[in-house]
Order: sequence, then structure tokens, then C-alpha cells
Amino acid sequence: MDEDQDQQLRCASQKGEEASGGQNPEITLTEEQMATQANRNIQLRQKMAKLFQQYKSKRTEAIFKKYQVRVTSHPCAKKEKIFVNVTGKKKVMPLSVENSGVKRVYFTFQNFDFVKNVFTVRDRDGDIIKTIKDHPLRPGESYKMKIHFSSDHPGLYEQLLVFKFERGHERSETFNIMRLVEVICRAPQCLSVRDPQAVSEIAKMLQPAKRKPRMGCEILLSMVVHLRNYLMPDYIAKTEELDMELEEKSLNWTNYSWRFHLLLHLEEYAITTALEKCNRDEVLLVTHQTEKDMLVLRAEDVLNKSNFVLSGCKALVTPLNQQGENISYKGWIDEVDEEQIYLKFHEIFPKDFNKGVSCKLVLSLQRLPLRTQHRAAALVYKHRLRHLLFPVGLCSTHHSCLTPVAPKFIMTPMLENNPEQRKAIQHILARSAKPAPYLIFGPPGTGKTITLVEVIKQIVKTQDVNILVCAPTNSTTDHICEKILEENIVPDEVFRLYSLSYKVEKVPQILKTHCKINTETNTFVIPTKEDLMKYRIMVTTLLAAGRLVTGGVPPGHYSYIIVDEAGQAIEPECLVPIAGLLKPERGQVVLAGDPKQLGPIIISKIADGNGLGLSLLERLMTEISLYQPHKTKGFNNRFMTKLLRNYRSHPAILKIPNELFYDGELQSCVHLGTSLYSNWEPLPRKDFPLLFHGVAGIKKQDVNCPSVYNIAEVDVLKEYLKSIISYRHKNGLNKIEPKEIGIVTPYKKQVEKIKMALYTDKDLIKLDLENVLVGTVEIFQGKEYDVILVSTVRSNPRLTTRQQHFSLGFVKSEKRFNVAMTRARNLLVVVGDPRVLELDPVWNKFIHYCSKEGAYRGITLSDLEEEIKVTGPSPSSCPQQEVTPQAPFSWRNQKHLT
Repeated sequence: MDEDQDQQLRCASQKGEEASGGQNPEITLTEEQMATQANRNIQLRQKMAKLFQQYKSKRTEAIFKKYQVRVTSHPCAKKEKIFVNVTGKKKVMPLSVENSGVKRVYFTFQNFDFVKNVFTVRDRDGDIIKTIKDHPLRPGESYKMKIHFSSDHPGLYEQLLVFKFERGHERSETFNIMRLVEVICRAPQCLSVRDPQAVSEIAKMLQPAKRKPRMGCEILLSMVVHLRNYLMPDYIAKTEELDMELEEKSLNWTNYSWRFHLLLHLEEYAITTALEKCNRDEVLLVTHQTEKDMLVLRAEDVLNKSNFVLSGCKALVTPLNQQGENISYKGWIDEVDEEQIYLKFHEIFPKDFNKGVSCKLVLSLQRLPLRTQHRAAALVYKHRLRHLLFPVGLCSTHHSCLTPVAPKFIMTPMLENNPEQRKAIQHILARSAKPAPYLIFGPPGTGKTITLVEVIKQIVKTQDVNILVCAPTNSTTDHICEKILEENIVPDEVFRLYSLSYKVEKVPQILKTHCKINTETNTFVIPTKEDLMKYRIMVTTLLAAGRLVTGGVPPGHYSYIIVDEAGQAIEPECLVPIAGLLKPERGQVVLAGDPKQLGPIIISKIADGNGLGLSLLERLMTEISLYQPHKTKGFNNRFMTKLLRNYRSHPAILKIPNELFYDGELQSCVHLGTSLYSNWEPLPRKDFPLLFHGVAGIKKQDVNCPSVYNIAEVDVLKEYLKSIISYRHKNGLNKIEPKEIGIVTPYKKQVEKIKMALYTDKDLIKLDLENVLVGTVEIFQGKEYDVILVSTVRSNPRLTTRQQHFSLGFVKSEKRFNVAMTRARNLLVVVGDPRVLELDPVWNKFIHYCSKEGAYRGITLSDLEEEIKVTGPSPSSCPQQEVTPQAPFSWRNQKHLT
């Protein structure tokens, strides 16, 4: 190693002592000091990594050949790294420094730990070694030492060992040897692979699983419209060329099908590639405690850094070390949570699987949803959907058409007090927009779904027609179906069509009489086409509507096709119920949603960047002139209505999202006197149910996990939750009902840490918190709660400005911010680090609003200024070009699957 590297090592050593070993461990550090220490450790780690990479390029073999000195270990080092899997808490690794040459050498030893109190180096007598300086080794001599590892916590731990050697006249010859010790520590019960002996013993008595009687769904609906395979072409791997071609050819009617076929193929290619990374040659599977046709494995053993949803994928499981012919079992991923993956099969597994069996796991994509979307994209020409996809309108002048008189329009008290809803319903009843879709722009809490239900009620009462109601997810579809039934809209003529893969157990009780279930097999029955066509109101998901197309339900049978939460579906998905079931000259499509909230999740960056992540609703609103607002007259109500009356949130909670995303047009219509939390003690300002709590926490990330967490914010959230529950008890509310308290965070790892805190805190464990929902922003979209607590997680105040552009991650998403801030009805508490969040203009506006209104707690501005004097300039004083905010358009489809 050259002199510059040697000097770097000495400097790094000094910093390492200051950061980890130079302070009295009994002294409790402040959060600011902990943040400083974390920053120093990161710098040290980066420097050590750079030095180790430089050393690896010189290779140990060349050093030994020249100097006849080596460092041996057990296990042996491979590419200068000593790798160990630890099955318990402790491990000892012998190490030897050997001089096989003819000259005496002197060596100095240092070790660098990145986690304190995990590694200990001891000599042959068992004494702890901090450093070794100028220890002589005569020819043929060796120096023995042992690396002791001990940790109660699973994870990956690293230690860098540095040996500096000197020899020759006046020790003029110097060289270095490095070893990186890498330990993966796992608790015995969590190991993905058992030790060979245990696996062998299980294999000896392993019996094949018994095939259970097949109880598949009963499908009475015949196939009339063929569904092709739409296999990926061979050229799909040439992603860069395809990206250029897509950029050169913007979307139009002529290339519509070609473009979406290609985008769907690119998405399939990306998903398939990601799935291949999840395959495992050996992984531990155990049977579910109660369902013996289900195998369970740890999510981290498969997911690793893959960032997408596995639910529904096919799984092929082959137990290892079988005697005789290998038997494989075909199943599918039934469910995925933060910790485990559940595989469902058509077999009942023997008792051997209760102990855990090592298996080979191969995952593959369930292609039916993609095939259904391909067909929809192909059918647009056959069914002449040009003026639906690229509408121009029959009136040449914007806003030139008067509001039509709807047939037999029935006025209700709700419509009397909401002119926007009234206009939308009048136009939809008159089908004034057809063949163009009618859009309902429904900001949070404005009654979008209620408006659709009122539309359906008015249609049923005034017209003898059939209605198809769809949504992207089963939960949203169930919700609107329940609302339809609650309004008692021809209940005997409402049918809820479920996907065959959906669990009967998940069907809400009120809907079980409105779908067909075989009670003996507890599976769905798909009725005949004739029976399905008898129902005036058909409710199903977008993809499940493809079964109606396949079954030959004729175009025009449904005069209205209504899609709720249309902003969450990609365009081909939204087309599934339209292409094949709509007669554009007669039927009216209604798309309801909010493009300012989270959109669909896309895995392929190329497909996403070329429009697959853009919903049909958002494309029409951003690219078609019919749906553009007039400077003075607003939206043309013949084609689109923006709902303006918010019935959910307190005005204080609504203010910032309203100004940022809805042009300040939303009007809060909640009754201010009904809020339970107006006098909640922690509120700095009474009757202002909004609070930002500044926390100087430290963002952390576990080994092999892309998601991050912040324990300091978890601690603050716990105290607020305790206070809220105590306040409720004082007001006579001893039970937490569903949809009363929710905790939102952008990161799955923070979700896990918060849930763990709820289960382990000595005070919270005594409370019934079953109905407190903890989840990511995506889980909360479309929901509302009395109380919402938000943890932003990101915290790194000493980041350079160039890196800060990336540091906020998912937090730096306008759509994610909008969803998180608009879920609360009566109380919103946000916990985060203002030193980072204020760099983003959206968060800066929110924090300053809280400060101005006296709704700020936590670290104060004077504390920040004092710290800035010690540690360096404020981020706000950095050059403007390095803190350039991200352009608003680029917020559109940031992903959330970490």
C-alpha cells in the first residue's frame, strides 16, 4: 500500500476511535450527538470500503509471492473476505500471521468495527487485543489470534482487519494485508436452511404429499370470445432499442394497440426478470399451523431486494434429498405480509413438513391478467373506440353546450346542497359526453363514490337499462357494491362477480347473497351468460370483467360502464370492461378518480416512462382538450365535473393539500363542533387538530433490506398513541372501533417496527389495538380515519445537497404526501425531521404552516441554529442549483413496494 493510503488509514483510525471507542459508554448521547456519530461512521465506512477495494486489486497471491508472508484463517478467506454463517449468537474464527520467508518482519495490526461490541480480537492467552505495534516475526514463526463474534441480534456484521508489515534494511520495505470479516447471524429458528444432518434425517422419512380432492370453481359460463396467449416476442430483451422506438412514436389511434402490446410485454419481461431473482435452490418451507395445504416461508429469504408484489404468482416446490423419483408440487402465492409468504397447493402435506423441509423454489408469473389486458388493447379497433380513447366532442367551441335536461331527474336533499354532484348526475343520465367518457374528478373526501351510487340510483329509477360497475381492486369493488345495497337499489338485481382466485372467506357478509357460492366446496360458481345478463347491476373488478367478454355478453348490453378509482388502473386494465362490452354510439363510460393521488404500480422503468403507468383518467385529463379547464369558466361539465365539497377533514387539515393540489377550490363542509379531539392535551393550539412534531432521529436500514426505519419516530408515535387512547378513555370511549385510528408511513420496514412496538411496549400491550391499522400510504388510499398518525422516517441532516435530492425517497412524492395528509377526519399528527423535510417545497410549506398556526412541537429553530454553528452551514445557505426541486410532472409514478 502506498504512503497516501497509509496516511488515510491512520486518519481513519483516529476517526474510528473518536466515533466508536473514544467516549465513555456510560454517557448518554443526545440525538444530535448520535446523528454526528452516525455521520462519522458512514464516512469511515466509505473510506474503509475504498481502501479495501484498492487493496483487493493487488491480490494476496502477489504479496505472498514477493514477501513470503500470509494471513490464514478458518474458514479460509476468498477474495480477501472471511465469510461466516452463524447459527446462534457466537462464533470464534482462528487467525494466523505466518512468516515463511528468510527475513524477519515486523507487523502492526488494527481492526475497524462498523458495529460496536460485536467483534473482539484475542491473543493465544485469551487477552483482548486492541492494536499490535511492531511485533517481530522471525522466519518460520507465526502469531496466533482469534476473532470472537457475539451478537443477540440477527443481521450482517463486518470487521476490517489491517496488517501493516515492515522488513529489510531499516525496515524500508513495507506492505499491507487486509481481511474483511463478514458474518451473517440468524437465530436458529429463523434459518432458511437447516444443517445437513437435520435435512438428511427428514429426507429419510419424507413421504409424498397426498393429493386432496379438487374443489375448483364451477364455471357454467362458456367461452365465446377467444383469449390468446400473447406471448412475449424474442426481441423484448432489446429494451434500449425499444425505449428509443417508443419515444419516437407517441401514442395515437393508429399505433394504439401496437404500443400497449409492447408496453405490456416490457412489463412482463421486467416482472419475469425480477421473479427469477426470487428463485431459490434451497429454502426452508413449513406447513401452516391450521391449513395443511399451505406452506410458509420467511419473506426475507425470497424477496431480498426485489421490489414488487408476489401475490398470485405460480410456485413450483421440489423437496430436496428425496429418495427415489423427485416429486414437485405446483401451487401459487396466496398471500404476502411483512414477515412471511404463504404458498397454497392442491395437496395435503405430511407431518414431516411441520418440522420444516428444505426445498427448491421456482416462481413464475400468472399471465391471465396480462392476456386479458392484451385482448382489450387488441379489441379497440374491432369495437370502434377511437372517439372514446381520443375524444374530440360534438361541439366545436369549449363550453358551448348547455346542461341537458336529464330524463325524469329526481331531486334529493343531497343534490340540492351540492351543485357539482347535481351537474355530474344530470349529464351522466343524459349521456351527454358519449362517445367520450364522462370524468368525475373526485379530490379526497368529496363524496366521489357516493356520487356514483347516486348516479346508479337515478339511472335505475329513470331508465330501463343495465349497468356495469367496476374498480381496480376487490376492496374498492366490495365497498361500492355495499353502498349500492345500503341504498336498497333493486337488491335482487345486483350481482357481485368475483375472480376465481379470490377467497370466499374474504367476501363481506352483506355480499354473500349477491354472488353464487357452492356451500359444499366453499368455492365460487360462475353462472351462465343468460343468468348473468338477467342482473341489471353487475359489479366486478376491471380484470374479472374480462370473463364477461370471454363469455360472450354482447356489446351494448350495458348502457353504462362505471369505473371507480380509475386513477389506480393502467389504461389497458381500464379497457377490459369497455373493449367488447360497450357500444360507443349508445353507451356512456364514466371514469371517477383523482389523478393527484397514487396511480398504478409499474415494475418496468421503460414501460413506466413511456406511459404504461399513466391511467386512462389521467391521460384524458392531461392530454385531451375537452377535459382542460377554461381560464374563467373552469371545466366543461358536459364532459367532466370536479367535486369541490369536502365532507371529511377539518379545515385545518385540508388547507395545505387544497392549496397545493386542488387550486384552493375545495370547501370544507364538516361540522366543527363535533370533533372529539379539539381539546386533546398535546395540541399546542386548541380547536386546531393538526400537529407537526420535529424529531432529530436517525434513519436506519437493515442488511439486505432496501426499506428504512427510524426508531426515534417510533418512540414518539408510541407516546402520542398512548395519549390519544388515554384521552378517549377519559371521554368514555374504551374500545377502538375500525377506521378510528390509523398510522401511516411510506416504508414497510417502519410499518414492521411500529407493529412490533405495539406488541411489545409494556403499556400498549395491555390495550386492545386490534383495530389500529398500521400500513404504508398505498394501503390507506381510499380510506379515512378519525385520527391519523404519520411517520416520515427520513432523517439525515448532514447530507450534501446533491444527495438530498434522493434522500427523501418515497417521502419526496407529491401524490404520496397528498394521500397521507388527507386521510384524517378529526386529528392529524405528523412526526418527522424538519431539517430534511424543509428542503422539499411541499413539506416546507406544510411545516411552516404548522409553525405559523402554533401547531408545531419538538426540536426548535434555536436548537437547529445552535447545531448549525457547530456542524456547518444551514442547508438553506447551500448553492441554489444543488437544491433544485424535482419537477412536478416527475412525481407521477414513484414506486412504493419497499
